Amino acid sequence: MSNSDARYLSLEIQEYLRQQAIQLYEQGKTFVEIGEFLGVHRNTVSRWWHLYEAEGAAALRQGLRGRVEGEGRKLTASQEIEVQALMLEHFPEELEIDSALWTRRAVQQLIEEHCEVKLPIRTVGSYLERWGFTPQKPLKRAYEQDPAAVQQWLDVEYPAIVARAESEGAEIAWGDEAGLRSDTQTGRGYAPIGQTPEINLSQKQRHRINFIASLNNQGMVRFMLYAGKFDSLVFITFLERLIEGRKHKLVWIVDRHPVHRSQAVQDWLAQQTQKIELVFLPSYSPHLNPVEYLNRDVKQGVHSKVPSRNFQQLKHRV
Repeated sequence: MSNSDARYLSLEIQEYLRQQAIQLYEQGKTFVEIGEFLGVHRNTVSRWWHLYEAEGAAALRQGLRGRVEGEGRKLTASQEIEVQALMLEHFPEELEIDSALWTRRAVQQLIEEHCEVKLPIRTVGSYLERWGFTPQKPLKRAYEQDPAAVQQWLDVEYPAIVARAESEGAEIAWGDEAGLRSDTQTGRGYAPIGQTPEINLSQKQRHRINFIASLNNQGMVRFMLYAGKFDSLVFITFLERLIEGRKHKLVWIVDRHPVHRSQAVQDWLAQQTQKIELVFLPSYSPHLNPVEYLNRDVKQGVHSKVPSRNFQQLKHRV
């Protein structure tokens, strides 16, 4: 039998080979004969026997090879826990680290300042990977947003709106406005390295179209396109279309755009209390409005195609 490297065998097989080698040697076999029979080097058999003579049967047990988990790391287990807790509980700027996000450089500085340990940037990356931290594109939240007001809306205000709408037999829907331009392009395209693809966009003939959309909790969309400026007249026109022929009251949730809160709109609403009620979201909280996701889908669908060359083409695509 050809010799093989016993280090690559399972622990159980390694221990079994040692036991067999001792038994064969006690039966009068030589180290060479045992090595050939078991497929290991004669010197390995000799080492096993001398260990057995010195330590007895305990020497036949094969322990784990290699480093013990955590051996050789610069950070202690408690330091690793501390660093992770700081990252989860604070932004870098709160710890006087000049970084918007927890990058490897920012974590490197955090470790140096709080643990007094200097780590190479690649080692920092290895720690982050082991902790289950991955590089991610951040969600954007307005600096002016009030988290307490958002939580109050989610926990108290919106459930109350739902309960009131159910008691009145009203429908809940969400509204928002968006605009698209013909010279906007989104997405990425594959190309050879160093040969960045180009898109021909007109810099002289730029076209823009806007829309208002309403999305109810069952997923029904109603929308209106317009080309001019968004003002009270445009907004009221859309509201009139929303309530036309309605059998049930509409509770329409929108952001705090100045037009939504204008006096003209409030005067119009005061005459339509049986048909429609406007409810405002917390300030700077677009993530609470599902129409924002509709807007993104529309823009992605329009701008991922060949650029619109005229107003009618842009309008048709929208």
